[in-house]
Amino acid sequence: MASKRGSWKTRYGFYLLAIGSACGLGNLWRFPYVVGENGGGAFILLYGLLALAIGAPLLIAELMLGKGTRRSVIVATQQMSAKTGVNFRWVGRLAVMVSIVVLSYYSVISGWVLHFLTQFLVSLFSSPEQLTDKTNLAALMSNGWLQLMLASAHILITVVVVVKGVQQGLERWIGYTMPLFAVLVIILVMRSFSLPSTPEVLRFLFYPDFSKLSWDSINHALGHVFFTLSVGFGTMVTFGSYMREEDHVPTAGFRVTIVDTVISLVAVVMIFPVAFQASNVPLTDPALMFEVLPKYLLGIRGGTLFGLAFFACLYMAALNASIGLLEVVVSNWVDAKKEMERGKATWYSGAIALMLTVLPALSSSIFKDIRVGGRSLIENLDSLLINWLLPLVALGILIAFNRGVSDKEKELGFVDKDKFVSYSMYPHWMFVLKWAGPVVIIVGLLLQVIGVFVA
Repeated sequence: MASKRGSWKTRYGFYLLAIGSACGLGNLWRFPYVVGENGGGAFILLYGLLALAIGAPLLIAELMLGKGTRRSVIVATQQMSAKTGVNFRWVGRLAVMVSIVVLSYYSVISGWVLHFLTQFLVSLFSSPEQLTDKTNLAALMSNGWLQLMLASAHILITVVVVVKGVQQGLERWIGYTMPLFAVLVIILVMRSFSLPSTPEVLRFLFYPDFSKLSWDSINHALGHVFFTLSVGFGTMVTFGSYMREEDHVPTAGFRVTIVDTVISLVAVVMIFPVAFQASNVPLTDPALMFEVLPKYLLGIRGGTLFGLAFFACLYMAALNASIGLLEVVVSNWVDAKKEMERGKATWYSGAIALMLTVLPALSSSIFKDIRVGGRSLIENLDSLLINWLLPLVALGILIAFNRGVSDKEKELGFVDKDKFVSYSMYPHWMFVLKWAGPVVIIVGLLLQVIGVFVA
């Protein structure tokens, strides 16, 4: 029996979940070390340009595709195939596959957050010396089974929230946590700015040195834009399918993009002053945030309570993004299999994600000697999915949208008679969809291929 499709109670609920999905660990965990890998200021400038010029238009297109079809990405691309006679079904299926694989290793990183959260909680009843030993990330990384247990707990929590449905589960969780998290991050940024390393950090981040960019930098920036905006996963197609008729898609898309970009910048100015102080931690380390923040928090006055609150909110941000990824899989399953109940689809999807989690969870212990290009399994999995597959899927969804949705339908969805700016922005949006977007994605992928051989 087909499930009745949910919808957002309020615009606020939509914004919180869209921003929560976009602004989870991607900004706070991944962006700082990607910036470190790509030389700082020049990469940040490239990232900001691509986020506004390419990311926002593609985000709007995916939301519009979902709102227009009232279906998730698999069925939406099937409808585009039926309209055009071109097979776009592979795009929807690949998007869902990427979502569930990303969820599997994202759950491992979320498990790290859960670990530090519990340690700060326990520290309220123990000595700081004991906490210092337990917040050593190396000890956690060497214990693969503990990582698997933490990731499993995270997946279970995500499943329980998603099984409640859009209104009952998603909006409620996000509405409680995102504003508090924003306040804590701002406080931590202010504390970071008081460190002696701040001037050096600001030069590194905001004085672009284009000689530090590599062949891969465009696609690394583009992949991270898509990752943090949840473009290419089918997430925004799913969220768009829950939007109300009166919601203006471009306004929502631009707001989410602006907030996401700002949070990425806030993340680097929060993490890098602390990382520069701890000079023994490489700026290119994927565990950068987890290496430097806990030790820094333990060294400041009231740091234990602040660390508890910070990691509690960081975990909620990670949970928000996981909810978005799991919601993609569940919604597509229910749309494609009308007899599938939402509850069963959620538990089945969670079970698949749990099975896929085993390899990344054990990548730093049992499988630590398996390295490709000097990188661990989880790092290579992240690179394959975010820097290669995600731009390819985003390009596929974009082509399906361009071919399957008429220019008249696009104009009706984009232009709001009460918003004059939408009239002036519409031709620019169309230019990005038809020309700039596909060209930039293809050029980025080609340069990355060249970079592989040059390296």
